[in-house]
Amino acid sequence: MPIKVLVIDDERDIVELVRYHLEKEGIQCLHGGDGPGALHLVRQHHPDLLILDLMLPGLDGLEVCRQLRQEPATARLPIIMLTAKAEEVDRVVGLEVGADDYVVKPFSPRELVARVKALLRRAQEPPGPSARRIGDLEVDEARHRVSVGEAPVELTAKEFGLLCALIRANGRVLSREQLLEGVWGYAHATEVESRTVDVHIRRLREKLRPEAKRIITVKGVGYRFEMEP
Repeated sequence: MPIKVLVIDDERDIVELVRYHLEKEGIQCLHGGDGPGALHLVRQHHPDLLILDLMLPGLDGLEVCRQLRQEPATARLPIIMLTAKAEEVDRVVGLEVGADDYVVKPFSPRELVARVKALLRRAQEPPGPSARRIGDLEVDEARHRVSVGEAPVELTAKEFGLLCALIRANGRVLSREQLLEGVWGYAHATEVESRTVDVHIRRLREKLRPEAKRIITVKGVGYRFEMEP
């Protein structure tokens, strides 16, 4: 089946620009122009990825993203926010409510397509062969499940990928650049993109309590996962 990307933006020219470049790559493009419609279209068509404007009629992109992350069926849907808000605080807020990436208008269509492909590639990679238990934390890559004790933990696709990358490093320190390349698929990282890792690490720690202590910050370098008790 063809890959489906849903584009939600109330600027028709933006929608047509994104649609043109996605369809050139063989990606099926659906579109809508308001927040309530975004939720309806996601639930109806089950896209592989969502490109979401921040400022939308009816319901803004932040609230759309927040609601999708709260629903099990869409908790791991890759989401790229596409917006004219370029301030770092706006990017961080977008990432904190669950966006996987953040592209600022005006943007390069080729760069946007590259980011779409990177997110899709990471989302479609075959999972690892078996579950691992580390203390009270259990990570099952094959079933995309995480639990602490007996309680399931709902992670987004990026949070899950980040946790798996840290565990696979087997105690080695991974820099933000390595994590961006391995989990997000970025070959080069800007300062704001590096901040993306920090935002996701913070959210991951919040969800893994009390096992959050295993994610160790190595000042000036990056992060490592403590495998021993």
